[in-house]
Formats: sequence, C-alpha cells, structure tokens
Amino acid sequence: MPSHRLPTAERRPHVREHHGHRFEDPYAWMRDTEDPAFRAHLEAENAYAEAHTAHLAPLRKKIYEEIRSRVKETDLSVPVMSGPWWYYARTVEGRQYPSHVRAPLVDKAVRPDPEADAVPGEQVVLDGNVEAGESEFFSIGALTVSADHQLVAFAVDTAGDERFDATVRIVETGEVLDTSLTGIGYGCEFSRDGRFLFYTRLDDAWRPYQLWRHRVGGDASDDVLIHEEADDRFWMGVSSSRDERWLLIGLGSKTTSEVHLLDADDPEGDWRVVAPRREGVEYDVEPAGDRLLIVHNTDTADADLAWAPIDATSAEQWVPWLRSSQGERFVSVDAFDRAAVLSLRSGGLTALRVLPRDPTSASGYGDPWDVPVEQPVHSIGLGDNPEPDQDAIQVVVESWVTPRTVLDVDLTTGDSTLLKRQPVLGGVDLADYTERREWATSADGTLVPVSVVHHTSVEPDGTNPGLATAYGAYEISSDPYFSVARLSLLDRGVVHAVAHVRGGGEMGRRWYDEGKLHAKPATFTDTVAAVDHLVETGWVARDRLGLEGGSAGGLLVGAVLNLAPERFRVAHAAVPFVDALTTMLQPDLPLTAGEWEEWGNPLADPEAYAVMRTYAPYENVRAAEYPAVLATSSLHDTRVYVTEPAKWVARLRETVTNDPHTRPVLLRTEMAAGHGGRSGRYAAWEQISWEWAFVLDQLGATERIDGR
Repeated sequence: MPSHRLPTAERRPHVREHHGHRFEDPYAWMRDTEDPAFRAHLEAENAYAEAHTAHLAPLRKKIYEEIRSRVKETDLSVPVMSGPWWYYARTVEGRQYPSHVRAPLVDKAVRPDPEADAVPGEQVVLDGNVEAGESEFFSIGALTVSADHQLVAFAVDTAGDERFDATVRIVETGEVLDTSLTGIGYGCEFSRDGRFLFYTRLDDAWRPYQLWRHRVGGDASDDVLIHEEADDRFWMGVSSSRDERWLLIGLGSKTTSEVHLLDADDPEGDWRVVAPRREGVEYDVEPAGDRLLIVHNTDTADADLAWAPIDATSAEQWVPWLRSSQGERFVSVDAFDRAAVLSLRSGGLTALRVLPRDPTSASGYGDPWDVPVEQPVHSIGLGDNPEPDQDAIQVVVESWVTPRTVLDVDLTTGDSTLLKRQPVLGGVDLADYTERREWATSADGTLVPVSVVHHTSVEPDGTNPGLATAYGAYEISSDPYFSVARLSLLDRGVVHAVAHVRGGGEMGRRWYDEGKLHAKPATFTDTVAAVDHLVETGWVARDRLGLEGGSAGGLLVGAVLNLAPERFRVAHAAVPFVDALTTMLQPDLPLTAGEWEEWGNPLADPEAYAVMRTYAPYENVRAAEYPAVLATSSLHDTRVYVTEPAKWVARLRETVTNDPHTRPVLLRTEMAAGHGGRSGRYAAWEQISWEWAFVLDQLGATERIDGR
C-alpha cells in the first residue's frame, strides 16, 4: 500500500464555449505552469507514483543493469573524412555525453583505430560532459565547423525548453570568440569565410520565424535581420550545401514549402527564392554543381524528382527527371560528385537509389540502381557524408533485431564494406530474437502493416504478454530500429508490436492523408484492428496487452483507451498530447497555428471542432474500467505542456471505475527535462527502466523466461 495519499487535483470553475458547445473544464487552471499550486500538485503526484511503485525498485535496477551490460560504454563512432580531418564521437564509461573530436587525416584509406585509447593529434571539438557541467539537462541544438576547420559554433539548452545559447571558439586552442547569442532556435551556419554566423530566432509560440546574420565577435545588437516569416503556419531552418558553396533557408508548413539560396562567399548579398511558394506544393532543394536537384509533389502526391539550372527562380524552370512508381514515395535527394542518392519509401520500407553521374545524358545522370538490403524488414538511410567528392557513401542499416550497421557503399561498383556494427554485449545471442511484418484489417477494410518482434522461444499459444506501440501523425514513419533496452522486454516473453497506422508515412502520402484532419479517427481504429490481430492470431493474451505511445502517439493512446478500454491491461502515455482540442483553440500557444493543417482549425471551422470533439482524449473519458495508466511528462516541455497529462490524469481519476491499487492511474513528471525526456545516456536508461518496470508488473511479466 502506498504511504502517500492519492493526490486530488483542485477543481476551479471554468467553461469553454465554441460553436454553440459548452464544455466544463475544472482543470483549466493548470495551464499556468508557474502557479505554485500546480507545482505542488506535480510534486505530490511524483511522490505518490514513487510510493505506489516502491516495490518495483529491484526490477528497475535489474532492467537498468541489463541495459548497461549490453552497451559498450567506451566506444568510437565511425570516423568520417571532412577536409584535412577525421571527425568522430567518443564515448567513455561513466560519462553521460559523447565527446566530438577530430584527428589529422594522413591517409584516406586508414581511419583512426576505434579500439585505441588515444589517436595521434586528436583534438576535442566539443565535450558534452564539460559543457553540461552540473546541469541536470543538456542538449545540443547546433554543432557546425567553419569551412576552413578553424572555428566551431555550437548551441546548447540546459533547461529543456529548446531555446539555445551559442558559443563560437577556435577549435585548436579552445579560445572563446563569441557568447553573445542567447535564446536562439535550432541550427546555425557559418558564412564560407567564417566571419558571419546565420541563426534563427523564435517567436512567443516557440516558432523559428526570423533568420539573422551575426558578425562573429560582434555585438548582437548590430545583427541584421535577413528574413521574417509572417505566416504562423511556417517554420524556418538554415543549412548549408555539402560543397559549402550555398546557404539555404528552408520554410515549410505541413503542406507547403519554399527555399531561398545565398552564395556562401557573399554573406552580405541578397538571398534568392528558388521558386515562390504555391499552396499545397512541397519541394526540397539540393545543390549539385551546376544544377539544382528538386524533389517535389507538384504533379504526383508521392513526389517526383526534377533538376533545374543553378540560378533557377521559378518552378517553370524545373525539368522532369524521375517519377515515383506505384508504391513508392520520394523523400529527399543528396548530391555527390559521382552520383546523386535518392531517399525513398518502397513497399512501406525505406530505400536508397543511386543515380550515377553521366555527363552525356540530358539530366547529367545515368541508370539508377538500389542499394541492396539483406533484412526483409529493415531501415536504410544515409549516414554522415560531409564531402561531395567521396568515392563511397556511408549507409546505415538496422532492423528490430539487427543492430545499427554502418557500411561503405562504392558509388561506382555498388560493393559494400562493413565499417561498424553496434556491439551488443552481456552474453546476448541475437539469434534468440525474430521479427516479421503482418497485416491487420481495419474497420473499413484497409490492410494495416504491423511489425512483430519476440523471443524465438515464444509461441502463438494465446498466453503471452504483449506491448503495442503506435504513432500515426505528421507523415512520420515508425521504421524498424534496434534497441538494447527492448531486449529486456523480449527476454521476459513480451511480444512487442508496432502498428504502422494511418497518419504516418509508411505507405506513402495517401497513408498520411487518410489519417489527418477529418480522417483522423482512422488512426485510432487502425490501432484497435492491430491489437485485435495480435490477440486473434494467438500472439498475445487478451488480458495481458499493453499500449504505449508518445507525444502525438500519446494522443493516440488516450483516444484508443476511450474507444476500447477493455482491450488493454496497461497503457503508458509519454508527453501525451491529450488535451488536443483545448490547445488547438489557443493560437498563442507553442505550435498551435502551425498544427491546424494537421488536426484542423477548430477555432474557425465548426466541422473541425466537431471532429476533434469525438476523439480528444481529455474530453471523452468514460465511466468504465480502464487499464492501469502511466502518464509521463517533463516540466519544461514546450511542445506538449505538462498541463495536458496532468489534466488528463485528474479527469481519469474522477471518472473511471478502476481499483486504484490494482489498476492505478499515475503521473510522473521529470522536473529537469524536455520533450524527449531526460538527457544523458545513464539518465535515459534510468527513466526507461522506471517506465518499463511499471508496464511489466501490470502485464505479469517481471521474470525473465531464461530464469536469469
């Protein structure tokens, strides 16, 4: 029995009224995260969660030790060649963060030895442990080296609110040249001569909306505003081309984009628009020598590839090149001297298509070929490839049971060379785990892909515990990735499934369109179909099923629990967007205006309001038995305020018919973290051990199936 009393949230009268609908919201006061009463409430919730789960401390410790035992804590990333240096990251046992370092490039064919304690001439570019100091949270929002490799600019966040303070210093000596830029957005870029730094600033809604030019070492009050984006739907980013000849401003909403270019040798010159924005048209630009390569959806929903003159200023100058085939979705393109590499989706999985240079063809490129992948269920993407004149490209391949594998793929022959496979220690035999893709039938007859991974000793006998996860928003795909932490679930007999529901991007643009705006409910019915499939095929016991999701996936968790609470024994909602309708009615909040193209604008559109009313988790909690619920959040999260899970938990507690001892509803808030949770690898392992111990306990799966 917990030693702390169950927290009871204060109720304060508040009515929200829109489009003739009145909604009583007694917890609206929690929107003020600085209210001392709210802070006290969060502390009380944390104390209660700790007391209620005190018996799980040994299990948490066991999971943490399992994770740590599998990780090679002192390790080196694959060095990549850039200019006269090899750049790589070094991790050291006992240290939370990697050190970004470099070593002189003596021979292109000889990379630094990953097993060496020290590399001759090695220099520290940025040591995350030093920069973090005593801060409980630390995140790098920008890390860039000048074209002459003399200077490094980096920006850090030590609160979790995603506003960053920048530093410029000389790499070799460590001399600090500039600390005048504070509270900036993600990313910054040097001019080619290193005299200027381009960076973004955020508005009150945390939207990067301005690009500024700063003279390194100068006073920030003298900075020059380059561009201000007035449309609240559009976010801004700054980047540089691989050949460092160009600086790029990327402006994008959920459905429309625009790119501006500047000659990096002329930092005080005028930026050029590649093609003025057209509503509903998205395009991505990659400079490639004497031309631009452009992925765009002007004529095809799943995008085409075109090229244009390097000085293009209109979409009328785009020359058609490749069109996506049935079942394909073109995503982006990267240019190298010897080839271009197209990133795409094919058959619901990622793929890479190499387009060799051929100066005799009209496009300048020859016949394409795809980089082969052995795993039938996989993720493949480009690794770190900073130089345009590479003979081979770094490619990363992984799956649910295949550790992250880095390959060198020759751009001429297609031959692959293994550079590094993520070590998995602790006596793990990866042959003990298996993966596959299955298909569930949703309510409207749509086939929904479901990834399933489990220990090979587990059989579909209808008795197994299971944990399903899903996301289903923003055209973001839940692609296969390897996790040493996940092995702790599999070793306890848990069948882990990922439902690739509509709203994500797994099956192309149609898949996204059929799970957004007025069609959003399909995301939730797809999830129910996926978990029903797990039960009907015998892989998971009907009374031993869990559901997990974060952020927009947390909205999914809340909506699905309201739709079918009887399907689940436990649910974990991480930084969950569960008060979505209230948030979408307040354009002054971070992200809201830019999100209207995803969820609809319930402030102006009665139909959008009506649709969101049907699934908004906070507003649809029912007087029924729900699963045990763990909601996790972060005090400084600016994407999903801690307000949302706090209100949701209060509404659950006062409405559902659960026994609070056997099916508790808990809220746990990280008091020094952001949207992604705690920073530092050891802190992250502690957090996931805490969360999964709760889930495993509720599933009755606390013991390893091998008896260890």
